[in-house]
Amino acid sequence: MNKPAPKQKLSIGHPAPYFSLKATDSKIYSLAEFDEAKVLVIIFTANHCPYAQAYEQRICSLAELYQAKGVQFLSICSNDPKGYPEDSYENMRAKSKLLGFPFPYLHDETQVTARAYDAVCTPECFVFDAKRKLRYRGRVDDNHRDPTLVAHHDLADAIEALLQGEEVNEPLTSALGCSIKWR
Repeated sequence: MNKPAPKQKLSIGHPAPYFSLKATDSKIYSLAEFDEAKVLVIIFTANHCPYAQAYEQRICSLAELYQAKGVQFLSICSNDPKGYPEDSYENMRAKSKLLGFPFPYLHDETQVTARAYDAVCTPECFVFDAKRKLRYRGRVDDNHRDPTLVAHHDLADAIEALLQGEEVNEPLTSALGCSIKWR
């Protein structure tokens, strides 16, 4: 017997939940740090997840492309490092440095932020407009295996729509990835 999917608490149009988290650069970032951004992209991710790994370069490229247009990216790792040591703060710092993340990589040690956003998997994208209302939730694109075979650039399309002052055509897509590793 299939269980019904849990109702998502953070729905399209809802405000971004507050957070205050330590990043791999040792600074503390809160939601207010990004008030100036026209669009805020928050991606829940994990070092160990092969889906998240497959998207790392694409996410970095998108962040670099949109930074000059007033779009702020940040990523958050909420996984329990006891069960998944690769997702520890120290390993997050190493990965951020190795890959040269052009955005803050935040550590959600208590998992409070992941619960507030009702994050389900890694990677999972949340895109907020200038008023910090959720306008897109879901996947980066439709092909984690091969970027040359992507037919739907969901995250980029959502960002473009918001920058043009338009509604996002598909505000919800199914993110594919590893589940958040809860304590």
